[in-house]
Amino acid sequence: MNTIVTSKEELLKTSRELIQREGWSAVNIRSVASACGVSVGSIYNYFDSKAALLTATVESVWCEIFHQPEDGSECQDTLACLTWLYGRMAYGGQQYPGFFNLHSLGFLGEDKADGKRRMQQTWQHITDGLCSVLRRDGKIRPDAFTEQFTVEKFADLLFSLLLSALLRQDYDPSTVLELVRRTLY
Repeated sequence: MNTIVTSKEELLKTSRELIQREGWSAVNIRSVASACGVSVGSIYNYFDSKAALLTATVESVWCEIFHQPEDGSECQDTLACLTWLYGRMAYGGQQYPGFFNLHSLGFLGEDKADGKRRMQQTWQHITDGLCSVLRRDGKIRPDAFTEQFTVEKFADLLFSLLLSALLRQDYDPSTVLELVRRTLY
């Protein structure tokens, strides 16, 4: 058995693979060590507890699901971006069954503060991305946003609709796309 792991990313990749094959309950220090062929102590070089491993795994799943390709073509405009986001949600639901529901229920247990902080960072990243797309979208009519109805407020609304769709496991963006068309274009 090896005692040295090549990288933290290898541990996270193995954790994601365990989730895909066996579900969330399969991810713990011993199972990841065994799957990587390393000692339990090696895992503790990277994660000081199961909660830390799970928190990092959740973050890596979010990043895998919503990682944008380098060319940025999926977010040329608001409609394309929303279509891409809903498609990625469907991908996430297939690759990691129950992930969105388990995550929303706060399954991280003993270290909820760190898990919540990381989740909020990820969500803020997505919301900031929506704001950026809305600001760049040349198809939006000039008077669509006002002091009361800002880009930020609309991005928050869109993100709330995304979260709702995640919890319902409804990955059809058609109603949200129509809402955007009627509201902004």
